[in-house]
Amino acid sequence: DPEDEKAIEMFMNKNPPLRRTLADIIMEKITEKQTEVETALSELSGCPMPQLDPRVLEVYRGVREVLSKYRSGKLPKAFKIIPALSNWEQILYITEPETWTAAAMYQATRIFSSNLKERMAQRFYNLVLLPRIRDDIAEYKRLNFHLYMALKKALFKPAAWFKGILIPLCESGTCTLREAIIIGSILTKCSIPVLHSSAALLKLAEMQYSGANSIFLRLLIDKKYALPFRVLDALVFHFLAFRTEQRLLPVLWHQSLLALAQRYKEDLSSEQKEALLELLKLHSHPQISPEIRRELMNSKTRDVEGEQPVAMQ
Repeated sequence: DPEDEKAIEMFMNKNPPLRRTLADIIMEKITEKQTEVETALSELSGCPMPQLDPRVLEVYRGVREVLSKYRSGKLPKAFKIIPALSNWEQILYITEPETWTAAAMYQATRIFSSNLKERMAQRFYNLVLLPRIRDDIAEYKRLNFHLYMALKKALFKPAAWFKGILIPLCESGTCTLREAIIIGSILTKCSIPVLHSSAALLKLAEMQYSGANSIFLRLLIDKKYALPFRVLDALVFHFLAFRTEQRLLPVLWHQSLLALAQRYKEDLSSEQKEALLELLKLHSHPQISPEIRRELMNSKTRDVEGEQPVAMQ
């Protein structure tokens, strides 16, 4: 909807930080310490980055050629062992991930999500997978099937997925409506442990608002988890922070507030409900606000702090 896109653009970061890829980071390391390249560390491995043997360089340049034309079938064994190497980032840089085909990116994500530790997988998602996905959506206005499956497969490590893909995407302040809908559809299709989703909700609620946040908040709220009170309180404070907002809020914001009222109305305290009802007087939507008001007014309240919220059916 063009109106939604315009409303989201109002909340986008006007001076976004430059996006960094794996190539940028490794080149930065090499130029910073040109005199001591041997000691340029892979941040996670903790071991010195050795000068690569010319034969190794030759092998991985061959792998690069294979991956830039890959469609299906077996991958080179030299590529499969990359996650086990201490200098995996340096080796990966030689294969030039930006030239891989979409099918190769899917196979690489399968290998890396299974074999890398959480923090390393997070770096792979953030520096290799996320930039590729955003570029593909920007260029083709849709996401290649293989890249979509890679995104889905990456959720094998939920913490790394949230920290390496979802949170950086929202923090950039430049996430478009199209990107949010495509990446958000993964959340609806996949089962995610409640602990990881709760942490993501908490982070999204405390983050500076951009229109895309509303989409991810609504999708996670709609998964109907039994959320800890701390997360519910953070969500309520997230909405109450808009009491001083002068700009017209997008429909997506109203939809996410409605989702909160529908799913967790009985887990909110009477003070929180009153504050939200007051908020509706400041920011109202002709169709959605009456529905939110009805949900909040015709439900029980959480008056005993010690009780755990019950999962909604």
